[in-house]
Amino acid sequence: MYSEDDKTILNRMKKGVPSDIDTSEGSFIHDALSPVSQEIAKQEINLDEILKRAFAITAAENGYSTELDNRCAEQGVIRKSGTSSTGQVTFTGSENTVVPEGTVVETLGGLQYETTEAAVINGGFASVNIASTLVGDKYNVPASTIVQLPVQVMGITKVTNANPTSGGTDVEDDESFLKRYLAKVQNPASSGNVSDYVEWAESVNGVGGAKVFPLWNGNGTVKVCIVDSNKEPASETLVAAVQNYIEGVRPIGAAVTYKAAEALNIDVSAKVVLSSGYTLQSVKDNFSASLNAYIKAIAFTNSYISNAKVGDILLNTAGVLDYSGLTLNGSTSNVGFKDEEIPVLGTISLGV
Repeated sequence: MYSEDDKTILNRMKKGVPSDIDTSEGSFIHDALSPVSQEIAKQEINLDEILKRAFAITAAENGYSTELDNRCAEQGVIRKSGTSSTGQVTFTGSENTVVPEGTVVETLGGLQYETTEAAVINGGFASVNIASTLVGDKYNVPASTIVQLPVQVMGITKVTNANPTSGGTDVEDDESFLKRYLAKVQNPASSGNVSDYVEWAESVNGVGGAKVFPLWNGNGTVKVCIVDSNKEPASETLVAAVQNYIEGVRPIGAAVTYKAAEALNIDVSAKVVLSSGYTLQSVKDNFSASLNAYIKAIAFTNSYISNAKVGDILLNTAGVLDYSGLTLNGSTSNVGFKDEEIPVLGTISLGV
C-alpha cells in the first residue's frame, strides 16, 4: 500500500536539503515543502483506492461494483440482472369488463405486478397472468396477498392470487459474481468438460448453482442439474432457458439431459429455554431466518445437513438460553442428500 502521512513525507523531503539550510518549523523550506507533502499524501491515498478498484477481488471486497463489472466483462462474465416473479391473479367484476394488458395490481405492502395480457370478465371472473414490475426475490409472495389495484379499473370489484408467485430472483450480488468470475479464469475452458457445463449453466440469468454428472447414463451422456438464485429447485422455464443456452454453445456429440434439483424438506423440532423478554414466535422467526440462510449456503456444496450445526444455530439464536430434543426429519442424526437433492426449509416446531 502507498499511503503515508504528510509528516513522514515532509521529513523525507527535508533530508534532501543541504544541512547548512534551516528546515525547522517556520522556516522558508518547511513552509514551502509542507503543502507539497500534504498533496503527495492525498495522492498516495488515491493510489491505494485505485489498487482496490483495479482487481476483481479487492473491488468486490470494497464495494466497487461498477469496477467489478468492468473487470469481469473483460473475461465475458456478465452480472446476472435478476428475474421477475410471475403468477396469476383472478379479477372479480361486472360481466364483459375488459382487463387491459398492463393493469397494475399490488400487495398491501406495495409490491406491484402487471398483467401480461388482456382479458375479459366472463361469468364474473377473469384469470390473468402477471409479472412483477421489478426483479427480486421479495416479489415471490404467498397466495391471497395480491389484493388491490392502485388505480381502480371501472367494473372490477376484487382481485386476488389463488396461488403463490414464483421465479423472482435478485440481481447477482458481488460475492456470487466474483465467485463465477474466478471459476472461469481459474478453470480455463476446454472442449465441454464439467467446468464448462457448470460455467454455461450458471451464466444464465436466474440460475444460482449447477451440478454436472458426466457419463451418468453411459458414454456420451451428461446431466445438468440446476437450482435458481434463491437456492430452490429451478422452474421449468429456467430449465428450458439453460437448455437453450447450453445447446447453442456446447460441442456436438454429447446427449445432454437438463433438470431441476429435487427438494428435500428439512423439518426441525426442538424444545427451547427462552430468555426473558422473548416470545416463542419471535425466537422461531429468528431461528428460521438463520437456518434458511445456512440451508441455502450448502445447496450443491455439502452432502448432508449437520444436526450439530443446526443445534449451534439454534443455541445462537437471539432469545434462546438452551435447547433439548433437537431432531431433523424426526431423527437425531445428520440428514444426507442424494446427488440431485438440495435441502429446503420445511416445518419448524419449537416448544418450551
